[in-house]
Amino acid sequence: MSRLFRDVEGGPRCPHGSVVCIGAFDGLHLGHRALVRHTVARAHALGVRAVALSFEPLPREFFAPSAPPPRLLLPRAKAEGLLALDADQVGLLRFNARLSGLDAESFVRRVLVERLGAREVWVGPEFRFGKARGGDIGVLRRLGEECGFEAHEIEPVHHDGERVSSTRIRAALLAGDFAAAAGLLGRPYAIGGRVVRGQQLGRTLGFPTANLRFGGKTPALSGIYATWVHGVGERPRASVSSLGTRPTVDGVEPLLEAHLFDFDGDLYGRRIEVEFVAHLRAELKFPDLASLTQQMHRDAAQARELLLLDAQRRSAQAHTDLPHHDPRRASTSPARAADAAEKTA
Repeated sequence: MSRLFRDVEGGPRCPHGSVVCIGAFDGLHLGHRALVRHTVARAHALGVRAVALSFEPLPREFFAPSAPPPRLLLPRAKAEGLLALDADQVGLLRFNARLSGLDAESFVRRVLVERLGAREVWVGPEFRFGKARGGDIGVLRRLGEECGFEAHEIEPVHHDGERVSSTRIRAALLAGDFAAAAGLLGRPYAIGGRVVRGQQLGRTLGFPTANLRFGGKTPALSGIYATWVHGVGERPRASVSSLGTRPTVDGVEPLLEAHLFDFDGDLYGRRIEVEFVAHLRAELKFPDLASLTQQMHRDAAQARELLLLDAQRRSAQAHTDLPHHDPRRASTSPARAADAAEKTA
């Protein structure tokens, strides 16, 4: 049985019941993770399935297509992240005219009760749902009493004295404060995807790139960055990345272009993850390609220096604070990262 479903009707059901959490889950930050983990724990205690429900596109993207909000996490990465948190099933419900017109009671009865057999439903603070955002935790609890499930609102998670939120993370990223963003996310900020073919302009200029598209989503960042690329061998690769619309060549759609230092392999079709370390400069429109190339050399030199320092910092931290090392990065340890950066410096 597939663990991912997209439609309100059809697909997998939970005949023995479930514990459900609902949210946008953009970024899968510390607050989202607490909600999902609590849902999984409650499901295990009751001996039923844990289901994480979200929407794609996000409601704000559906209602404001000309000015969509910046996304921290693309749909596939969100689904993979929810499954990695041990959700038994993940629903990325297609948010369209039909679903947006479903009132709160109909959503509860058709999706939570009839399809998922919810025994408990968990949501975050200020949760709203249903047509015209007509449902809240009070409505959910009332319907739960009628339909035989319990509804709960999880306590907000705080970091550095303030509530963790996607808004705070976006603000930190725009300010170039990747340490603050990592603290709120519980991991370094990264964008993952499958490498696609571009215009080959970077290779022509001596800077071949691995390109990731956003599928119509608006990224939360724009500019030139020092980055690590994961998924190319067992070590992270030092790189300099451009994220934006490429104004010098009159680009339109946002594109993430990562130039891996001292690497000339074929990455087309491979899934990689680009981890952001430092903001170098804003995206600029240059008068000609020669000027662009000169600046790219300066960007690359600056990125190499910053990544060497970052790798050394991580290596030192790994020796003094091993319990806090992120196991997700086990194959790309700070010590190996330092070695890789020194070789490319």
